[in-house]
Amino acid sequence: MKDAVYRREIDEAMQAGREALGYLNDARECLSSAGNWGIVDMLGGGLLTTLIKRSKMKDADTLVQQARSALKRFQKELMDVENIPDFRIETGDFLTFADYFFDGIVADWLVQSKINDARRQVENAIVKVNYVMGQLQNL
Repeated sequence: MKDAVYRREIDEAMQAGREALGYLNDARECLSSAGNWGIVDMLGGGLLTTLIKRSKMKDADTLVQQARSALKRFQKELMDVENIPDFRIETGDFLTFADYFFDGIVADWLVQSKINDARRQVENAIVKVNYVMGQLQNL
């Protein structure tokens, strides 16, 4: 009986991890697209390019918020499973974008830097979740 309950806890943690990975992978794609548009914007892409880039950033922000919630559920589910290394991902500054009222190379560069930082944070989260998911599969 105990084995069935423990297996269910592992399955619940795995499901929460898959959900978090889904949002993180979607956010990575969106950030990559925003970064590409950001490069075009820095090279003089114009208003349409800026609007597309900001739309991608907004989409990425939404996905990261969903990933943040899913990661919290994953952490909660992992507490029910023994023999799993402590799993912590700081999501406080996971993705924050400033809204600029002007457009120029300095603003574009600062936004591009934020996009790149967010992309690295998402990549690190994906690596950590994949590692823990591998540990769960071996139980």
